[in-house]
Amino acid sequence: MAELNSLNPEQRKAVHRIDGPVLILAGAGTGKTNTITHRVAHMVDQGISPENILAVTFTNKAAREMQKRVTKLIPNPPKREDGKPLKSTVCTFHSLCVRILRRHIDKLGYKRNFVIYSESEQLGVVKKVLSAIAGKDVKADPRELHGILSRIKNAGAEGAGKVFGSEEAVAMADHIRGRYDTALKAANAVDFDDLLVLTLKLFKDYPEALEECRVRYQYVTVDEYQDTNATQYELMYLLAKEHRNVCVVGDDDQSIYGWRGAEISNILDMEKDFPELEVVRLEQNYRSTRVILAAANAVIKNNPRRRPKELWSEKGQGDFIGVQSFDDEEKEAEA
Repeated sequence: MAELNSLNPEQRKAVHRIDGPVLILAGAGTGKTNTITHRVAHMVDQGISPENILAVTFTNKAAREMQKRVTKLIPNPPKREDGKPLKSTVCTFHSLCVRILRRHIDKLGYKRNFVIYSESEQLGVVKKVLSAIAGKDVKADPRELHGILSRIKNAGAEGAGKVFGSEEAVAMADHIRGRYDTALKAANAVDFDDLLVLTLKLFKDYPEALEECRVRYQYVTVDEYQDTNATQYELMYLLAKEHRNVCVVGDDDQSIYGWRGAEISNILDMEKDFPELEVVRLEQNYRSTRVILAAANAVIKNNPRRRPKELWSEKGQGDFIGVQSFDDEEKEAEA
C-alpha cells in the first residue's frame, strides 16, 4: 500500500480523486511530482491494472524520475501470467506517439520501420524544397523557415493565421509545408513534430486505432499541462473523452512557452470540454520562505488571465529580499 500520511490534505484529496476529470493546480514548490506518483500508486492499490495507467510529461528526465518514484511506491506490483511485473506507461508525449505509430503508421501510408529525422536532416530537406522553388522569387533562411513550419504544425489546424497574418503568406507556407512533408514521406521519415501530428491524424481518420488506445489507457495523467499546445490538447481529449478519467497537472502562472505553441487556454478553459471538472489547489510551498512567497504572490496576481491561488509556507518569515540594479546586461552577468 502506498503511504499517504506524508501528504498534506490537498495532496491527499488529489490522490483520492481517481474517477472523472480533475485539474491539479500545483503552484511552484508544492510537491507536484510527489502527488502525481502517489496518485498512480493509489490507483494500483485500488485494483486498477498498471497497464491501464498512462502518465505523460514533457522531458525524458522527468519521465524517468516519475517512473523511478512510482516503482519505489509499488515494490510488489501485479504480475502477468508469465511472472513479469505489470508496468504503467510513464513517458513524454513524443515517445507515446512513437509507440502508437510503430503499430499503426502503415494506415497512413508509411512503413512501420520509419525513421525520425534529426534537425540537420530536416534542414537538408528544407534547403532542397527552397532550391526547387527558387525561381518563384522565394527568399527565406532555411533555419528560420524550418522553425516556422514547426510552429504551424504545433499550432493545429487553425494556427497558421497566428503564425503569419496574410493569406498570401499562409498559402505560401502551406505550399512549402506540402513539399516538405512529401519529401519526408518519400524517404519513410518523420520529423519530431510529425510524431504528434500524424498520431492525431491517425486518431481522427482511423477510429479503431483510437479505440485500441482508449481501451489500453483508461486513466490518463498529463503533467506540465500549462505547456501543452493545440495538438497535444487534442490528443489528450480524444484519449479521455469517453472514459473521462483524466488528470491534468500544472500551473497557469508558470506558463512560459507561448513562443513555441503552448496554449494557456488549455488550462484556463478545460471546463468547456469537461464541465464536471474538479479543481484541486496545491498551495503549500515547501521550497521558499514567507517573504519570498509574499513577493511572488504580489507579482503573479497581476497576470491578466489566471486561476486564483495563494502560495503559503511553514518555513518561517525568512530574510528580506535584496534588490540590485546594474547599468547594463554585461555588468549584471558579471555580478
